[in-house]
Amino acid sequence: MADTFQRARSEEQRAVRRRAILDTAVAMLGEMPVAQVSLNELSRRVGLAKSNVLRYFESREAVLLELLSTASQELIEHLDAALPAAVDAAAPVSERTDRVAAAVAHALAERPVLCDLISAQAAVLERNVSTRVAADHKRASIAHAFALAHRVRVHVPELDERDAVRFTAGALLMTTAAWPHSNPSAAVLAVYESDPELALLRVDFTTTLRESLEVLLSGLLARASR
Repeated sequence: MADTFQRARSEEQRAVRRRAILDTAVAMLGEMPVAQVSLNELSRRVGLAKSNVLRYFESREAVLLELLSTASQELIEHLDAALPAAVDAAAPVSERTDRVAAAVAHALAERPVLCDLISAQAAVLERNVSTRVAADHKRASIAHAFALAHRVRVHVPELDERDAVRFTAGALLMTTAAWPHSNPSAAVLAVYESDPELALLRVDFTTTLRESLEVLLSGLLARASR
């Protein structure tokens, strides 16, 4: 495909190209799951040859990891307002932990693109990137984990920092597992509809994540009290 952009000559121009690629990828994720986002289609939509897209991002996975980082930061900013609104500071710790779990679960459920990216992170997105991109991604992930842990501790100060970080790591792992199970393929959905008995283990994402986070927080607090 002919490149419809002139080659970027300055850092400002490069930033514009990168932003165009990222914005196009965001639009695609609004239409299709992560698994269907291809570098070929991304290149076509942004109006660049694939080789030119690779000037700005080394792979499809590098694009998606950057979107994951941006979406994670947006989630944390959302929780800055959502957690204080959901949690009564004067309530017993058991109530506060349940409210924190519910607020985090609902915030994630409202962000299907973020959940899809999280569920693909370890198994797919981290498999086709360089050491440099992987290191940048992990630094951002650690920063987000500590930021979320800090916000949780504001409302559950009974948790120490180590356990608050364990909670954020657990939330990530639970999202990774619960999201694909709660969004089955068309074939599996057809099976559920044709035979309700086979839908016994069908997962509702918000409920499963909320209950799992409640148990995790309760367990961390119980262990800390021993």
